[in-house]
Amino acid sequence: MAAATPTQAQIRSLYQSFIRTSRSFASYNFRTYFIRNSQEKFRAHLQEKDPQRITELYNKAVEDLAALKRSAVVNRLYEGPKLVVE
Repeated sequence: MAAATPTQAQIRSLYQSFIRTSRSFASYNFRTYFIRNSQEKFRAHLQEKDPQRITELYNKAVEDLAALKRSAVVNRLYEGPKLVVE
């Protein structure tokens, strides 16, 4: 049985989770990279219309979010000194 196509609200919520998690990185360089990367990933597929492709992208993004959350935790564990730009 095929999975249901995610709604726009679910996609928006996933995007917000990506941004929120990206902001939780302690390192300025990682934080800005992942915020920019998250925005670019979602914008690249903004005009996608195929329901099957949208579902595939959504499922891949959920997996990527889990990895991003794990990376943010590790980054906070080994936090270095603050940079001048922070």
